[in-house]
Amino acid sequence: MRLKEIPWFNRPWNKIKRNGISSLDDAELLSVIFIRGNVDENAIEISNKLLTKYNLNRFAECSLTELKDLIGDEFKAYQIMSLAELFIRYSKLQMNGYTQVIKSPQDVYNLFHDELRYKKKEYLFALLLDAKKKVIKKHLISKGILNASLIHPREVYKPAIVESAHSIILVHNHPSGESQPSERDIAITQNLLEAGELLGIKLNDHVIVGRSDYYSFKEHPDFGLR
Repeated sequence: MRLKEIPWFNRPWNKIKRNGISSLDDAELLSVIFIRGNVDENAIEISNKLLTKYNLNRFAECSLTELKDLIGDEFKAYQIMSLAELFIRYSKLQMNGYTQVIKSPQDVYNLFHDELRYKKKEYLFALLLDAKKKVIKKHLISKGILNASLIHPREVYKPAIVESAHSIILVHNHPSGESQPSERDIAITQNLLEAGELLGIKLNDHVIVGRSDYYSFKEHPDFGLR
């Protein structure tokens, strides 16, 4: 149905005026963001096509090319990517994701979950902490397949030295969504644990962020983190 064929009182903006924003379904909400469609489809039709392919919680997975090919409009693809990023930032604020004191591996998971769970490559971060375990900075160390021989302690601890960090926490994801550590993960952790002891900068933990859970090396004392 063309938008002009929808009775005026059932058009999204009139439903908002009459019944509030919660009265709109997902496609109607997206159509308000899009404002208008294209020569072939109205905004609601485009929204339904998008939601049929990707649910709201999968928008962050989509690349610009995927969205542009599906929607047929580059600017609308940018709108969806911006919306997905707002979801992530709002979620972090809801969980006190900024300037947070890290009290547990769950805090680390909350801080990184939305950012990392749908990444198609491995990302390794160093979370720099002060003496009270408050986050000073989040530093990206590497992107791609993690290899113990390529993750040099200098690259990991240099930002910690520059920022006068008291300790660090390593954080990375598995594109598979699984959280169990690999042999590579164990080798990297042991190597950086030893380097931190020499430098006097404690490695507090190494947290692997999965799709729906996490793995904390600190919670498994056999690895030497405490």
